[in-house]
Amino acid sequence: MSWTDERVETLKRMWTEGQSASQIAKELGGVTRNAVIGKVHRLGLSNRVGGAPEPAAAAAPRPAAPAPEKPAPRPAAAEDAPAPELAEKKDPEPIPMSPARKAIIPAGQPLPPQPSANEISPEALAKVTEIEKQAKKLTLMELTERTCKWPVGDPATENFWFCGLPVQQGKPYCEAHVGVAFQPMSSRRDRRR
Repeated sequence: MSWTDERVETLKRMWTEGQSASQIAKELGGVTRNAVIGKVHRLGLSNRVGGAPEPAAAAAPRPAAPAPEKPAPRPAAAEDAPAPELAEKKDPEPIPMSPARKAIIPAGQPLPPQPSANEISPEALAKVTEIEKQAKKLTLMELTERTCKWPVGDPATENFWFCGLPVQQGKPYCEAHVGVAFQPMSSRRDRRR
């Protein structure tokens, strides 16, 4: 179906008469309601002048609402002092940030200190140190589902990389980094004491 001049004129006439897009589509045949709506918008007819007549109750004029009273003028001295209701108001207390929001560090800022050696078991720390010497040092774009995604260094510097060694089954990290990232609850509890 193409929009011939005759069909466009029929569309315009029916649209200004207040016919619905469905009714116009039915009358024209071979077009959908959405096609009619699209053509109406392309023609710039979206604002109807006419339309369905309003019910008699809605067409009845409404009584005019009384105009709001203007406030009485204040004396000149009152302009110099702040209004009493404004003077009593204080700045609202800032809403405390959640711990998760406090943890967000703006780009380019130094990272907070990483877990110290006393928080990580000496065996795991030694294993990580050895593994990082053998790491593939991949960039973000080189990571796959089979490569260790353990980040090393500060992301704001050029010396930032990911481990890249083969991952442990079902984990995002290699065996050494899994030992650091996923520690049993009991060992974490023991270190806190």
